[in-house]
Amino acid sequence: MNTHIFLLIIHIIAGSFCLLTGAINFSVKKEKGYHTRIGEWYHIGYLVVFITSVGMAIINWSESAYLFYIAIFSYGLALFGYLARKLRWRGWLSMHISGMAGSYIGIITAILVVNGAAIPLINQIPSLLLWSMPTIIGTPIIFMVGRRV
Repeated sequence: MNTHIFLLIIHIIAGSFCLLTGAINFSVKKEKGYHTRIGEWYHIGYLVVFITSVGMAIINWSESAYLFYIAIFSYGLALFGYLARKLRWRGWLSMHISGMAGSYIGIITAILVVNGAAIPLINQIPSLLLWSMPTIIGTPIIFMVGRRV
């Protein structure tokens, strides 16, 4: 098995893990304990997604350079949300919500773009819309939730 395939397998597993743990954390009560533990696992999963993305981009730069930039931006959001909570920055809750939800939009976007052609009905949506739809839907939700805190 070559390095790119190995990284891709790990990347898919970690991305799926982030999709699951993110969904769980959005649906559970926000208190120290379960939400915090799942959030730690989400962050670790996202770190693995980031590392494997960068590795795959470097190995196959001519075809995957975009992956490098998307990885930096998406993980940057996850890290921002994680550190806002960990370091208790002033206004941390709003930053935490924005960063974590923004990073989750990144995971959903990646899954839709990569797998959209194989999903009935979604395969009818133009590529540009697949790329932007999670952001168009998710950003107003982030702002509404952020204004409540």
